[in-house]
Amino acid sequence: MHSSELRGHLRLHFVVFLWGFTAILGQLISLPATQLVWHRMLIALAGLLVWVKFKNIDLSIGWKPALQMIVTGGITAAHWITFFHAVKISNVSITLACMSSGALFVSFIEPIIYKRRIVLSEIFFGLLTIIGISVIFQVAGGYRMGIIVALISAALAALFAVINGVFAKTYRPTVVTTYEMLGGVLAITIYLGLTAGFDPTMFSPPAIDWLYLGILGTVCTAYAFIVSVDVTKILNPYTVVLTINMEPIYGIILAFIIFGDAEKMTPSFYLGASVILAAVFGNALLRKWQKRKVVKRDHS
Repeated sequence: MHSSELRGHLRLHFVVFLWGFTAILGQLISLPATQLVWHRMLIALAGLLVWVKFKNIDLSIGWKPALQMIVTGGITAAHWITFFHAVKISNVSITLACMSSGALFVSFIEPIIYKRRIVLSEIFFGLLTIIGISVIFQVAGGYRMGIIVALISAALAALFAVINGVFAKTYRPTVVTTYEMLGGVLAITIYLGLTAGFDPTMFSPPAIDWLYLGILGTVCTAYAFIVSVDVTKILNPYTVVLTINMEPIYGIILAFIIFGDAEKMTPSFYLGASVILAAVFGNALLRKWQKRKVVKRDHS
C-alpha cells in the first residue's frame, strides 16, 4: 500500500469515527431531525465560507456544475434527515448498523454512474452486510420503522458518495462541500417554508444544544465532509462506503459508553454487527491481494 493510500485510509477512518459521533449528538440534541439538519448545514456553510475567505479559494465553477452540487446537497440533506429521524425513533446502535447496507447500494449505483460492469466481489460483500442487517432486523423487530428509515438513509448516502467521487476528480473538496451545504440549506428552507416548519422553538433550543450543534456543524460536518470528498481522489467509492461501515462499530461503542444500558443490545445484534465488520475487512484484504497480484504480474 502506497503512503498516500495509507494516509487516505487513516484520514477516512478518523472521519468515520466523527460520523459515528454524530449519531450520539443527534440523540442528545432536542430538536426534530429536519430542524436539526437545517442548523447543522447552515453552521457548516458559515464555517466553510469563512475558510474560503481566509484561504482565498475561488468558488467560480460555472452554473451547471454548481447546480449539480446544489442538487446533490439536497440529497445529502435528505440522507441526514432520515438518519437523525431513525436515531430518534429507534436508537444509535440500530441506526448505525443499518447504515452499513450502503455498500450494497453502491455496488449497483456506481456501475451506472461510472459506466462500468458490476463486480461480483462487491455484490458478495454487499450481500454479506445485508445478512448482518437481517440478523439485526430479526432481533430488533420493535424498531422496524427505525430500521426502514435507516435503510433509506443508507441508500441516499450511497448515492451522494458515488456522485462526490465524480466531483472529486475535477473540483476541490472545499468547493464541492460549500455548494452542497448551500444546496442542503436551500432545500430544507423551502421544505420548512412550505410546511410551516419554522417556529420559535427552532431558534431557541436549550443552551447545551447550541454547543452540540456547533460541534456537529463544524468538526463533524464541514471538516469531515471536506476530507471525505478529498479521499475519494485516492480511494474508490466502494472502498469508501465499505470503510464507512466502521461507523456503526465506532458509534455503538461510543453510545454504550455514553448512554449505558439504553444502548445495550442482545448477543445476536452484535453477531450481526460482526458480520458487517467481516465484510469491511474481507473487502480490504481482497483488494490488497488483487493489487499485489497485479504488481507481481507487471514485474514478471
